[in-house]
Amino acid sequence: MPHKTNAARRLDELKISYRLREYEVDPDDLAAETVAAKIGMPPEQVFKTLLAHGDRHGLCFAVIPGDAELDLKALAAASGDRKIQLVPVKELQGLTGYIRGGVTALAGKKEYPVFVDETAELFDEISISAGIRGLQILLAPADYLKATQATIAALAQPKS
Repeated sequence: MPHKTNAARRLDELKISYRLREYEVDPDDLAAETVAAKIGMPPEQVFKTLLAHGDRHGLCFAVIPGDAELDLKALAAASGDRKIQLVPVKELQGLTGYIRGGVTALAGKKEYPVFVDETAELFDEISISAGIRGLQILLAPADYLKATQATIAALAQPKS
């Protein structure tokens, strides 16, 4: 049985049901598509959590499908920022407590606003990082939105 992460414990506190799914980690390939293949889910159902920094409102999480790219203009519009950019990987751990490949909007060092791509609502269940590499949390999108107090927005664009 995989050990519980802070993200999983947060869901327990909120009485939200979820499943944990472990996978083999390749440090050289942390792509969401790879994780999706390893846990047997389509990549558009496995959501990746990105940390961005806006010029007006500071840090926020963008949660998008694994097979998509973040539309920074759309995120800026959703967050009320004029300009927004992704936070460099080397700064992730200091800001969130999580490392690349294990970033989640649940139970981090600090709570930041969360924006989730609208396609999450198309599924009965989505997969997100459990806060460590090699472990995913599967849960209902509505429960995830409730747990993170997320705002739904059109954030994803096809990979170029």
